[in-house]
Amino acid sequence: MTKSVAGRVWFGVTAVVVALGIVIQLFVTANGTEGFYPDNPERVLNVFAYFTIQSNLLLGATCLLLALDPDRPRGAVFRTLRLNGVLCIAVTGIVYHLALAGLDELSGWSAFTNLLVHTVTPLLGVLGWLLFGPRRQTDGRIVGWSLVFPLLWLAFTLIRGEGTGFYPYPFMDVGLHGYGQVLLNCLLVALLFLALAAGATFLDRRIGQKATVER
Repeated sequence: MTKSVAGRVWFGVTAVVVALGIVIQLFVTANGTEGFYPDNPERVLNVFAYFTIQSNLLLGATCLLLALDPDRPRGAVFRTLRLNGVLCIAVTGIVYHLALAGLDELSGWSAFTNLLVHTVTPLLGVLGWLLFGPRRQTDGRIVGWSLVFPLLWLAFTLIRGEGTGFYPYPFMDVGLHGYGQVLLNCLLVALLFLALAAGATFLDRRIGQKATVER
């Protein structure tokens, strides 16, 4: 199996795992009783307000495109979305395991989908990017554009939370912590995102140069 074929298989598997995790999560939520919203369809629609789900969608969509056509033209939009998918899923995995794991006691399908979207897809996403790229896609301009999505998500979440009282994660709950602490918490996550972006830019350039030399 060539590296190109292996990459397409990896991206395809990643897209399938993402889809599986999200679909199971929707069914679990639709048939559950816990949560901020007591009734459907609000319960199900609210799943998409979570950064975890958004980052999985970004990763899954870009991996699906790469699995279907790894040589597709890569303009600024795709390069930005690809970087967003990798960085956001990495942030999801890191923040979950450092700050959120263990807050809820999960079992059955809830535990299974939680494992998929918080652990398996972050590993698949980051390892897939490291192993199969694509390379030479990241620079300062793309990193700058990649900040747009998380900033928009943060603004949407805080504005919506002010009106509804719902915040997807405890460290973002303004009612519990106040805006000062919440913004500080978000700043720490933003610094993590920027550190990962800097590391991705360096590695993309370094691995790309090495691949060019080996050819």
